[in-house]
Amino acid sequence: MDGEERFRQFVAARQAALLRTACLLSGDWAAAEDLLQTALTKTYLAWGRIRDHEAAEAYVRRTMVHTSTSWWRRRWRGERPTAVLPEIVQPDFADTTVERQALWAEVLRLPPRQRAVIVLRFHDDLSEAATAAILGVTVGTVKSQSSRALSALRRQIARTTPSATTTPGSVTR
Repeated sequence: MDGEERFRQFVAARQAALLRTACLLSGDWAAAEDLLQTALTKTYLAWGRIRDHEAAEAYVRRTMVHTSTSWWRRRWRGERPTAVLPEIVQPDFADTTVERQALWAEVLRLPPRQRAVIVLRFHDDLSEAATAAILGVTVGTVKSQSSRALSALRRQIARTTPSATTTPGSVTR
């Protein structure tokens, strides 16, 4: 099997998982598609130099992290227009959705390296060693970045979540 065919098979097999990772890194579905396409293009260009095609997924993830960080550094942080969604009758998952959106908003506020560690470790369920290899850092750096990111998320959640001892309508003194 030639290299181009192996690359096509790799993309067909791993595209969905890589797109989810790209979405979590970029915070936007359209940007995630662009990020994945850019990473796959870079991987395709380097495909002949990648000796271990089993490690291609790690190469793509690392490329996505580096590209995402590069884009984040030069991204415009202004307004984003959104389309008006039609009202559809569905079960109410408002509380879950609000919690998920609030947590995601906090993840997006993390520095790019910490966000990358959180996405790779907890969403992609990679080991500390695999995460370190993708990011090109030591396992200790992955541990410290993960610890800092989780602490920051816990602090923010504690600030925004009412105390467990406070009941709705009660007054604390």
